[in-house]
Amino acid sequence: MSGCDRSQHRNVLIFNTSDRNTTIGGLVLTAGVTNANLYAMVEIIVIAISDFTLRNESDITIKKNDSPLQPGNYYIDSPEPFEVNNEVLVTCGMSLQTGSRVQAFRGAVRLRDRRCVITGEEVIADYWRGFEAAHIFPLAYEQYWTDHDYGRWISIIPDKGGTINSIQNGLLLRSDIHQLFDFYEFSINPDDNYKIVCFIPDSKGIAGRHLDQRFLDNPQRPVDQLLRWRFRQAVLINMRGAGEPVFEHDFPPGSDMIGSILKGPKAAEKMEFELFNRLATQFDLAE
Repeated sequence: MSGCDRSQHRNVLIFNTSDRNTTIGGLVLTAGVTNANLYAMVEIIVIAISDFTLRNESDITIKKNDSPLQPGNYYIDSPEPFEVNNEVLVTCGMSLQTGSRVQAFRGAVRLRDRRCVITGEEVIADYWRGFEAAHIFPLAYEQYWTDHDYGRWISIIPDKGGTINSIQNGLLLRSDIHQLFDFYEFSINPDDNYKIVCFIPDSKGIAGRHLDQRFLDNPQRPVDQLLRWRFRQAVLINMRGAGEPVFEHDFPPGSDMIGSILKGPKAAEKMEFELFNRLATQFDLAE
């Protein structure tokens, strides 16, 4: 089954002033996105060796301020050539919450948050159904985590499960919000007062919100470096070019999951994710 098209609902398009016919990327504009946010996101999408400005369709320079971004075409005006960032992406799908290696992680995240940190919905009387502990850096890519020493950012080391299963790499989310998070359909920008930025039409009413002070004051909260890494990935996955495909995740009993994956986009990458997603909850694949 083909992946969904992330560019389908874009109402902000990004071009080079020297080539106004080729789209560099774009954005589905949701609540809370400002002119300054667009500048910051363009700085992720492209690698520029000099300062640049953004101009609108009327050739007016857009100020880098907190004014709400308006729909339309935007043109990167740079005195020097720039190129599109080809940074490696750690694409993802639905993550699993069962397995011996994630039990302690799940318990620690539950104890710390006790609510969906995005919507604010509280857990009542330890009834956890509908709430899930999400990894900020996907557990399925533990080898990549190890190879690039992302564990250097972790100061709270769990007794079991490795640094990737630290409470500092986790968030408690409502189950439906967890799905959106796993597919990078929203992310948290730690460099804009922990603003929630949605990259698809916002049906949950979360776009433009900020993580609350109760969460931010907790000494066990996720480290900014991981939130920043996740936000950067989300920008590239959703905004660069046509965006990365959204993989199918709903495979009813008896359906040919493998066949569907092999017929879809990036089949090898998706198969690798599904395999390691299942194994990583039980075994340390980085050993």
